[in-house]
Amino acid sequence: MGEMDINEVLAHLPQRYPLIMIDRVKLCEPGKRIVALKNVSANEPYFPGHFPHRPIMPGVLILEAMAQAAGILVLRTMGVKSDDKTLYYYVGIDNARFKKPVHPGDQLELEVHHDRALRGISRFVCTARVDGQTVAEATILCSMRSIDKT
Repeated sequence: MGEMDINEVLAHLPQRYPLIMIDRVKLCEPGKRIVALKNVSANEPYFPGHFPHRPIMPGVLILEAMAQAAGILVLRTMGVKSDDKTLYYYVGIDNARFKKPVHPGDQLELEVHHDRALRGISRFVCTARVDGQTVAEATILCSMRSIDKT
């Protein structure tokens, strides 16, 4: 299972503008890893405030992009798509490191490896790169939960 365009990405994620952080998937190996892309545009809604004279993508949004890539990987592994009955939540972030700033015009490449799953919680080792250089790393924990619709 290889590439996914934006329409396939949107079918797998519940997030929408302005919080969708994945534009395309270059590679998806169910149960193993995913390589996804985020095109960082000067039109992103956070740039006017972060920072007005030197726009930088907030680190927390890089972490969000990692989680969205992990969510696609899990859903593809399970052979299901996003629905209104379940959500894929963050439950932890370990060893987050930000090595270089991400600017408008950059293409963020997210590589996420499924490390293990235990009691409904999956652990992923994530790297974000721009032009082949690591800009951020983290180990993240995520879990799928049913939505109570009462």
